[in-house]
Amino acid sequence: MTQTLTIPRPDDWHLHLRDGDMLRAVLPETARHFGRAIIMPNLVPPVVRSDEAAAYRDRILSALPKGMAFEPLMTLYLTENTDPDDVAAAHASGLVKAVKLYPAGATTNSASGVTDFDKVRPVLEKMAEIGLPLCTHGEVTDHDIDIFDREAVFIDRVLDPIRRATPGLRVVMEHITTKNAADYVASQDKDLGATITTHHLIINRNHILVGGIKPHYYCLPVAKREEHRIALRAAATSGDPRYFLGTDSAPHTDENKIAPCGCAGCFTAPNTMSLLAHVFEEDGALDKLAAFASQNGPAFYGLPISGETLTLTKQDTAVAFPENIDTPDGPVTVFDPGYDVFWKVA
Repeated sequence: MTQTLTIPRPDDWHLHLRDGDMLRAVLPETARHFGRAIIMPNLVPPVVRSDEAAAYRDRILSALPKGMAFEPLMTLYLTENTDPDDVAAAHASGLVKAVKLYPAGATTNSASGVTDFDKVRPVLEKMAEIGLPLCTHGEVTDHDIDIFDREAVFIDRVLDPIRRATPGLRVVMEHITTKNAADYVASQDKDLGATITTHHLIINRNHILVGGIKPHYYCLPVAKREEHRIALRAAATSGDPRYFLGTDSAPHTDENKIAPCGCAGCFTAPNTMSLLAHVFEEDGALDKLAAFASQNGPAFYGLPISGETLTLTKQDTAVAFPENIDTPDGPVTVFDPGYDVFWKVA
């Protein structure tokens, strides 16, 4: 029997589009389903100032295929030299919707991130004053901290102290991967939200390592134990407005993924909505998919819910997703959940 589900057109509250040829290749995969996306600023060099954000937005819009409608929501990359007045002006103009905190060295293109958090306190205080959200890559980078513990330690050592020292600062814990993070969000007030990726609802660390290394499942923050995946699914399917979709879809060419020092990231833009319908149906929560993918994010960011809709249809045969997306630099492999999926975007 055919089943259909119609929800407001979803948004992606954490997206990597890269630049140049890669941008032109992957942007249509997001714009096909999503109306808006928070765009990550970790280019080389990073998007630090408002004029750089404006130029990047223009490049994104220039790469958008004719007939597609998509709004890039721009962010600034927080550095220890970020100017609070520039941040405030970018926010007041409507250009910038958030500022992104990368602890230095935490992930791809994060070398310009923050080492001394006292140096960014004036920026954080200005953001609290004007209501501009801080998006955090929530991992410490201390060499003595195990990679699977970095998120939990970040909450205790960095995030909670920042929030206590800066009352009113709105924070998004991006791509949470642990029960620790889900529980922390649930215990806090409405000034704290969290994005959850598609792939962290599907894979745990066994998927990366058991039976041979699977480089296309390697991401940062790295997938954790099964108990954490279960906690993330419970949070995502709960309907709680503090949790919303941020795919962290991160395109890398196969050459850069399958390498002695392979890049971190899962490319989920082409099939996220089908995969989410599968996950939410599996957990008996299809009625909560609209909240997670279409409603909670706009509410946190103070934006209207889309007036457009997206319809998913469950069919009798498995959906055939592309194995990869061709780019001038080489193919980008699409995330494979490892099982058949029957929900298709109409």
